[in-house]
Amino acid sequence: MLAKKVGRLSRYCKKMMDESSLMKVETVSRDTKKQRDSVKVMISIILPKKTIRAESRKSKALEAIDRCCEKLEAQLKKYKEMHLKRKKS
Repeated sequence: MLAKKVGRLSRYCKKMMDESSLMKVETVSRDTKKQRDSVKVMISIILPKKTIRAESRKSKALEAIDRCCEKLEAQLKKYKEMHLKRKKS
């Protein structure tokens, strides 16, 4: 399930499928006063010349992963646009 959700991100940037890129997912469960912050998920994508990172705190791990993927989609779109502009110049 996790691989499927995070794997969707490769649609936005083909360099993620390269050998030069790396994806790291960290999950931490902790006791907090606020129930909605009990799970913390951090996803880092290391691309050539750029590291993209997102973090989310939710009550369930899958909710936090979904939120991180939303954040990463926007960052990957910017990364892709920036590199397309460079190639055209």
